[in-house]
Amino acid sequence: MKILLDAMGGDNAPDANIKGAVKAINQVEAEVILIGKEEVIRSKIKEFFGRELEEISDRLKIRNAMQAIEMEDGPTDAIKHKKDSSMVVGFNMLKNNEGDVFISAGNSGALLAGATLLVGRIKGIDRPAIAGILPAYKSRLLLIDSGANTNCKPINLLQFAQMSTIYLRNTFGIEKPAIGLLNIGTEETKGNELVRESYKLLKEKSEQLGINFVGNVEGRDAFSGKIDAIVTDGFTGNVFLKTTEGLGKFVKTSLTEGIKKNLFTKICALPSLPIINSLRKAMDYKSYGGALFLGVKKPVVKAHGSSDEILFEFTIKQAEQFVKNKAVERMIEEFEQPV
Repeated sequence: MKILLDAMGGDNAPDANIKGAVKAINQVEAEVILIGKEEVIRSKIKEFFGRELEEISDRLKIRNAMQAIEMEDGPTDAIKHKKDSSMVVGFNMLKNNEGDVFISAGNSGALLAGATLLVGRIKGIDRPAIAGILPAYKSRLLLIDSGANTNCKPINLLQFAQMSTIYLRNTFGIEKPAIGLLNIGTEETKGNELVRESYKLLKEKSEQLGINFVGNVEGRDAFSGKIDAIVTDGFTGNVFLKTTEGLGKFVKTSLTEGIKKNLFTKICALPSLPIINSLRKAMDYKSYGGALFLGVKKPVVKAHGSSDEILFEFTIKQAEQFVKNKAVERMIEEFEQPV
């Protein structure tokens, strides 16, 4: 197996990408290929680890790519014109079976454009979407779309529900995942036109498509553990995602500062440390890794733009599991079955 990593994508590239790959290489069975400026990557590895690439592992490789797609680049133009960018080279390698999964923390729009234009959509899917995983009470929550499609139609949200159902069933073994529609209220009449029309379509088509649609879900109920996935447009989903991550950071920081306030608070916290550490872990979005693009023909993983070396390490291990679980192959098989 070969894991392709965009070494030049993300806020902390290439340092975090390279460090994460080196940390992960002895925890995965796959070969990891760093895609980017070879001279820079080799120099960074020497600087960080005091060794040459080949001395670290024979499963750590480099594919040279002299350009990088920046966050401010127009997505489609960047894919069409920056042909020697780390992202485009990675997509072409994936398309040509030179790798089994591609990871990037770069420009989300360009990643969607490249996945769609170069790798290709699964037959019958109008728009691929980012399926992010978040913590929930004694469970996990799939958020789709987490930021790929800022403008959607009801048919897109219906397909997001169908894709998430197939993904959760085959990857996490949830036979009838509960799928909710993110809204400002639970009543059918609540929400904007997109949400109201999507509700009608989901209600009409869910049984036919094997979707366990449980209706509208308010944000405050999303983490109850009773919902397996919530569907929404990419704009709303990305706001929801980043607000959730921000709240998690706030809780962790406040908790840490409260415990360390003085000697008395430190002593009082000792009996509760196992519970406190468990809460910290649950609130840490880094432990949930990257998000799989659902709807494209091969595995493409969107890592957080602000990923550090720990998150890259985890995402690489997660990507190996995506390939082993045959998440995309099962999506193709099930989605393309005649209804």
